[in-house]
Amino acid sequence: MTSREKVRRALRHEAGPVPVDFGSTGVTSLHVSCVAALRRHYGLPEHPVKVCEPFQMLGELEEDLLAALGSDCAGLSGRGTMFGFANEGWREWRAPWGQVVLVPEGFRPREMPSGDVFLFPAGDPAAPASGHLPAGGYFFDAIVRQPPLDEARLDPTENCEEFQPLAPADLVHWAAELDRVRGSDRAVHASLGGTSFGDIALVPAPFLRQPRGIRDVGEWYISLVERRPYVHAVFARQCEVALENLAVFAALAGDTVDVLCVCGTDFGTQSSQFCSPETFDELFAPYYRRINDWVHRHTGWRTFKHSCGAVRPLIDRFINVGFDILNPVQCSAKDMDPGRLKADFGDRIVFWGGGVDTQHTLPFGTPTEVRAQVTDRLRAFSPGGGFVFNTIHNVQARTPVANIVAMVDAIRDFNGRAA
Repeated sequence: MTSREKVRRALRHEAGPVPVDFGSTGVTSLHVSCVAALRRHYGLPEHPVKVCEPFQMLGELEEDLLAALGSDCAGLSGRGTMFGFANEGWREWRAPWGQVVLVPEGFRPREMPSGDVFLFPAGDPAAPASGHLPAGGYFFDAIVRQPPLDEARLDPTENCEEFQPLAPADLVHWAAELDRVRGSDRAVHASLGGTSFGDIALVPAPFLRQPRGIRDVGEWYISLVERRPYVHAVFARQCEVALENLAVFAALAGDTVDVLCVCGTDFGTQSSQFCSPETFDELFAPYYRRINDWVHRHTGWRTFKHSCGAVRPLIDRFINVGFDILNPVQCSAKDMDPGRLKADFGDRIVFWGGGVDTQHTLPFGTPTEVRAQVTDRLRAFSPGGGFVFNTIHNVQARTPVANIVAMVDAIRDFNGRAA
């Protein structure tokens, strides 16, 4: 059975070996330092690892490491980064923790004597910095550059600057990416972008030189209550452009793609939700339904919803607007017990993640504790299919390589016993 067949069976809720995803998206990957450590552990050629996503400092997983980890998925992503420069023109850079990595040409950091590092939108150091890696840190925080708000002059088109039709350079990039994965036996997970309504990571627009509109995180959440017509106007324009781009991308991709990452908007905190079910129904549901309906009418792709946190009260709503997959399945959050989730929703949505806790067990536990939790999660989520193994969000810096290897070995042993 090929990797693609394993994933497709899981997506159809059919029993079989549990497929695995490491590295196919910006929410299912590993910090660049962990990628280098795994290459050393498995005896793979050592060289500077590409930072394929500089915001979270995620490392590229090459074919040899994907094979060593047993990953069943291949990822496709756009040519731009969260900071608005392209993933091209690679060069070496020594990160503050001492690792030499490869960064794109547009990665032009300003490194301060304090140890703080700043990045700039579109790689333009003449613009205000939009990213900050604090001294002693391992990834960047977005810098809020909210201009003073004048309620009388608020214009929702200013929050739509980033929603643009695919450019000719984008089409060249996507054609090359699709050619790269055609013929692969892995399932293909595409992240087109532009369909994640209200994603708080995107609100500050670290990719824009001079962001306009509502770009402060707190003000955006206030807007969900106080400025709903404004938010609807932003989402309506975003949806219009997204549907146009989906049609173009689908004509290029055809059946090469298996899964489309639609949404990275977080609706959950550790113990509650960022909005009520009623707010979800009014503000978000109409636009997610349009995107998911289009994908299901015109393609055979499954749609992927990312949301951290305690989202149990919203899972029925995610299903009702057409999402096929939920990630990262944060089992450490309130009311997110894996057994209950599987019993209540497992026949209607695929759980993609939840395999091990990346807040506590994976970074701070022992290999024995990691193996035990991974095995427990596999037993909870795998019966009857509908489960793709991944960690709960990305594997963070300073996670012991022995713990990551224990996780991989536990998956392999579980699938071996089930064969």
